[in-house]
Amino acid sequence: MSDILFRGGRVFLAAEAFAEAVLVRDGRISAVGGESDLARLAAPGHETVDLGGGLLTPGFTDAHIHPVQAGLERAKCDLAEVYGLPEYLELIASYAGSHSGNAWIDGGGWDMSAFPGGLPHRSQLDFLDRPVYLIQRDHHAAWVNSRALELAGITRDTPDPADGRIERDADGTPSGVLHEGAMDLVGLLTPRPTVQDQADALVEAQAHLFSQGITGWQDAIVGSYAGSVDHLPTYISAAASGRLKARVVGALWWDRTRGAEQIPDLVERRRAAEGLERFQATSIKIMQDGITENFTAAVIEPYCRCGGTGLSYVDPALLNKYVAELDRHGFQVHFHAIGERAVREALDSLEGSDPANRHHIAHLQIIEPSDVPRFARLGVTANLQPLWATHHAQMDELTIPFLGDERSSWQYPFADLLHAGTRFCAGSDWPVSNAD
Repeated sequence: MSDILFRGGRVFLAAEAFAEAVLVRDGRISAVGGESDLARLAAPGHETVDLGGGLLTPGFTDAHIHPVQAGLERAKCDLAEVYGLPEYLELIASYAGSHSGNAWIDGGGWDMSAFPGGLPHRSQLDFLDRPVYLIQRDHHAAWVNSRALELAGITRDTPDPADGRIERDADGTPSGVLHEGAMDLVGLLTPRPTVQDQADALVEAQAHLFSQGITGWQDAIVGSYAGSVDHLPTYISAAASGRLKARVVGALWWDRTRGAEQIPDLVERRRAAEGLERFQATSIKIMQDGITENFTAAVIEPYCRCGGTGLSYVDPALLNKYVAELDRHGFQVHFHAIGERAVREALDSLEGSDPANRHHIAHLQIIEPSDVPRFARLGVTANLQPLWATHHAQMDELTIPFLGDERSSWQYPFADLLHAGTRFCAGSDWPVSNAD
């Protein structure tokens, strides 16, 4: 029997009172209470950890995050820790010089607000003789050079995919930014990470999250998206071998190029993870729209200055049928919904669903006020990313001017949702935002 007594601080109990100590026996919490009481319960020779007057909390659970992808990106050309075009180009050149054997320069982490109008250009990367593919920090666009466009066969005559957009110069020439589904035109050509690369990325990301006090998470995309690979085998292997120490739920990716015929495949993917102590694949990720900054978020009234109402990636009538069937199979549906139309479409699809499945809608940047009470009525969890609800350059320069005053006031209505009785959870969306 191995006992550890945590003492000398305050123990968070999610209530007004605090406990003094925690006793852990054989790796599990055995008792919480007063220090003297727990000292008597502890086995002779137990280990003592002095909290030094600090606060001891349970491990945090990040309800919307992408750790394997984050770990892979940290091992590539990682722009997330610098800001500005000169800084980006310096880091890219340095990375290219130290990775001269790489056929591609790939990575990501650039911020839209570092560029006029939020758009970099292919010419800025054409000093490199290799193709370049750099994912935007929020993973809804990629910055590529002319060599990458050439290899992908993307010209002024290439049509936009149904679920994305190729940014173009005035003469129609692709400018070097690929939005949403257009990312795959180049992303699928980039080198695939090996099985070992993915395993190492998960372990590295897990260590980073543990250092932040995060001991469990929901990986919000387990499947192939934006040129990435499917991480389901990585999680299953890590859980089976014991390398996965966190408790993880995987949100299986809903392929928007397919329909209901993929549901049996998703059931089989869920079954592949059954019986694992640390990992289960019990939710389905449906990305219903894009983001406001590139005007792909689905809104009800047109965007100011540019028109258009964004994209609904899954036809709402079909979405209702798909979600009803997923609900019948006991899946928790996990929506990406940014614009108020996408939020409404997600809520509409959940009418009549089983509240026991605890469906989530994530991001919720804009909610039309009449839809706020529907969350509690339907038993839908609001999956929030609080770090986004701030005035920063991307918000003030690339979002508010295109939403208008009234719609901007509908952004991130956390208090309204709370007062309406909505159940909350929260996630960082790392590497989109900092995991801390």
